[in-house]
Amino acid sequence: MQADEIDELITLRDRAGVLVAEAYMIVHHPQWHYAKELVDAGEIGTVQQIDTVFSYNNAADTGNIRNRAETGGGGLRDIGVYTLGCARYVMGAEFDAFHHVDLRLENDVDVWASVTGRIADVRYQGVTSMRMALRQSVNIQGDQGVITLTAPFNPGVYSQAEVHVSKGDMTVKTKRFPTANHYVHQLENFQNSVTQGVAYPCPLEFSRGTQSALDRIFEMAK
Repeated sequence: MQADEIDELITLRDRAGVLVAEAYMIVHHPQWHYAKELVDAGEIGTVQQIDTVFSYNNAADTGNIRNRAETGGGGLRDIGVYTLGCARYVMGAEFDAFHHVDLRLENDVDVWASVTGRIADVRYQGVTSMRMALRQSVNIQGDQGVITLTAPFNPGVYSQAEVHVSKGDMTVKTKRFPTANHYVHQLENFQNSVTQGVAYPCPLEFSRGTQSALDRIFEMAK
């Protein structure tokens, strides 16, 4: 479970001439396309900070693969891929640095993690936990406004997908996505890539970037 293993997959993919990709659903959801469009258009000015949180409590499920080191468990590997990957997606960049990593371990897996870093000169703060009440949100703060995604990772399960844009003049613009299903869009996009040659939204190179960030975080935590 390191970035060089994805390099092997990329080599095999290119050699075989087939589509191989991670089932990484959030980049297929229109709420994220909309959030990225807002950032790229300068709707909130220059982005200054991204705050992410994703948590649930599975303490009672001791046999769950997420609670076992030998099966690649831990909150960062399970849901940190979303808190880190969403920042990479919306900024279209890789992490420049990680400044602080704080992990709480149980049975050699991280059950709570706080990570701060910098991406494209934007400050990043992320919290993941497998021991806290269900919660998820992303705030992208610029010098002229804030974009908030209220159900960024499990829309339709956690809550309805909504993107709020708030400005300093106390106005809030909200766009809702009540029927969008990112799992369906993911399958449709995969099919279109295979049958029509349309570029796939989440190639292995993107997955490698998130895994590389995780590798650096775990190395820093030693």
